[in-house]
Amino acid sequence: MATIAFLLNGTPQRCDVSPDTSILTLLREHLAQTGTKEGCASGDCGACTVAIGESTTGTQRYTSANACITPAHQLQGRHLVTVEGLSEKGHLHPAQEAMIECHGSQCGFCTPGIVMSLFTLHSDLTQRPSPLTPERLEAALGGNLCRCTGYRPIRDAALSMNAIPYQRPQWFDATLPDSEIDTQPSDSSQTVAFFAQPASLAELAQLRQSSPQARLVAGGTDLWLESTQRLAPLDQLIDVSRVAELLTIEEAQLENQTGWWIGAGVTYTQLEPLFEAHFPAFAHLLHRLGSQQIRNRGTLGGNIANASPIGDTPPVLLALGAQVELASVTGKRRLALEDFFLDYKKTALAADEVISRIFIPQLVDSSQLRVWKLSKRREDDISALLGAFSYRVEQNVLRDVRIAFGGMAATPRRALAAEAALEGSAITREAFRAAQQALEDDFQPMSDVRGSQHYRQQAAQNLIERLYLSLSATDQEVMLHAYAH
Repeated sequence: MATIAFLLNGTPQRCDVSPDTSILTLLREHLAQTGTKEGCASGDCGACTVAIGESTTGTQRYTSANACITPAHQLQGRHLVTVEGLSEKGHLHPAQEAMIECHGSQCGFCTPGIVMSLFTLHSDLTQRPSPLTPERLEAALGGNLCRCTGYRPIRDAALSMNAIPYQRPQWFDATLPDSEIDTQPSDSSQTVAFFAQPASLAELAQLRQSSPQARLVAGGTDLWLESTQRLAPLDQLIDVSRVAELLTIEEAQLENQTGWWIGAGVTYTQLEPLFEAHFPAFAHLLHRLGSQQIRNRGTLGGNIANASPIGDTPPVLLALGAQVELASVTGKRRLALEDFFLDYKKTALAADEVISRIFIPQLVDSSQLRVWKLSKRREDDISALLGAFSYRVEQNVLRDVRIAFGGMAATPRRALAAEAALEGSAITREAFRAAQQALEDDFQPMSDVRGSQHYRQQAAQNLIERLYLSLSATDQEVMLHAYAH
């Protein structure tokens, strides 16, 4: 057991719970706050959505999170707002009032989560006024499943809530005094359950060396499924979400390349402005990487360390020529990302090492990036196949071609034979036919529930065909994007 000190709807709380306690379990079983519902227990349905506040220049900025897969101990020093806390002196929050006026609820089971997603949207629109675009609204509600109401009245509620007069309660911006927060780390030298939350990379490296059996947790969006779906114990955890060095984005020069060092703990949501400015195709992919709740929690370093063959970001990073920095108590070393993945769920990470940051080179000259994801659902779904293509076109000749796929092998991997077929070739059907044929030398994909070997091989070849058609008709897109508003 370890103590968490936090605010719940403006009221200080101190709870002693085990390391593998989720926010949902904390609320329902320890604090008897049952407004937050459990639906899927896997971060898919959004019924358990809550808002977590972090202080920024005197005000709290709230982001949505799935309580079922968010570690409760990450609330340390933070402000948790649930559906019970939204009304003030008998007056409903605009999100609640709008849902009533627009008849946005039937059975009501999903309603608390939807209201909390609308609360964070309303809070963001109030603090940083900007147009509520269809894309922004869809992102805010994309992680909330409603099985009976239909989304039109919910959408109507979202569009009308800002017109409802509202005075933000002062307690929304309350913070827990430092004196109330325990800063003593857990004793990780014991074999009993422990939870450690280091604040620096040096502390993290020391903990990693002394407790190699402990699991690292950042967003928990994948790791926590071991607890909720497999009922496996997560009783020894090192939380990396407060390590300062892992939370930075820095422009830098590396080996004569301009680019950015991305801390391993930076979330997808925090990456969106950088990607929108410099890697639009990557930014577009983030729209389909889980839900807003997942993007608020999931991290780039976690997606890499997870080493899933169908992780969304590794193929893109491979196509961009990314590098990873690994840290331990003895120092740091740097690897090309393609050398990091060794086999299925096996990486070059030593037992005492952690991923500290990732270097992403800037696209230079006329370089372009294309990213296409195939999945059964448009959003909030795992890839069946993902292809990433980086290249330059110089007088109708392809240069610096890098192609990477997820879902085609035991690891995310570059298509070296296909790259060789296109490098230095003119944009012709024959060259791309050769690249499609070369994929058979690059990959022998497996069959699973998301697609057969034949489907994956054919789909990968079709993405190369799509690249050819896109380059042949530069003034139009040959296929609709997933978000075609």
